[in-house]
Amino acid sequence: MASWSEKMLQLLRRMNNFHLPGSSLESCLRFEVAGEQVGWIPPKVASILGRFPAVFRPYGSAITFCSGLDTFESRSVAVDEVLLELRREASFTCLIGWRDEQYAVMPRYCDAPLMYMERAATSLFGVKRYGVHVNGYTRDSSGNLNMWLARRSLTKQTYPGRLDNMAAGGLAAGCSVRHTMVKECEEEACIPPGLADQARPVGTVSYTYEDDEGIFPECQFVFDLELPLNFQPHIGDGEVQAFYYYPIEKVKDLLVSEEFKPNCAMVVLDFLIRHAIIEPDSEPYYHEFVAGLHRSL
Repeated sequence: MASWSEKMLQLLRRMNNFHLPGSSLESCLRFEVAGEQVGWIPPKVASILGRFPAVFRPYGSAITFCSGLDTFESRSVAVDEVLLELRREASFTCLIGWRDEQYAVMPRYCDAPLMYMERAATSLFGVKRYGVHVNGYTRDSSGNLNMWLARRSLTKQTYPGRLDNMAAGGLAAGCSVRHTMVKECEEEACIPPGLADQARPVGTVSYTYEDDEGIFPECQFVFDLELPLNFQPHIGDGEVQAFYYYPIEKVKDLLVSEEFKPNCAMVVLDFLIRHAIIEPDSEPYYHEFVAGLHRSL
């Protein structure tokens, strides 16, 4: 039977499987906008995009836009029209979960967006997705750590019923990281903005995986929020069905169970490393854990 460490290593490998031998990386086409690579397009998606020669133009081992589509607005509108047609045809299962939420498409987070794209379609183009995750925790007078976890609603489009961080959400186009963090805390866990704003940014967790719905290069901005011992989050917008308050060792055990949403388990693993719950002298895969949490996109 696999140990906790081996199970965690397996989870990190799954969440970085786009980098592993045998992935589709070698057969993907680069998705380029204005001469910059912004994603990877799997072969099965590329063949369907070939039906839209007024929008997409293949060249070499890349796909880009036709020459007339040279502005932010024109690209965004043209892609949205293609995606709506593919949604009507039910060409891709990921489009069933249409969000009506626009994500910014750019080579790096620090770059100006080159277009917007419907969130549910981003995996078809392998474009980077950004999110915000909040570790809500307490420390008692003896220094013992406890953490608040959320259980996702059964109506969630992805990973329904799984354990999650106390608050988390995708970074929609035009929204700042801190604004998104405070908004998600308030909407999902009824945390007052004044308290949520005390959360400290502590870094990022990044990884790229692929599955039947496409390629997912993701970067999560992580915050730690130390809460008063008597504070209790409450269900807000219905995306969460329950909150649990557990000693950090129990949380650690749960990370490798099938109960946890995988990228949220990675966010908690990062917390365990930063707070020295996991140390290099006692964890044989310490270096592999750190590397697996911070793959370049």
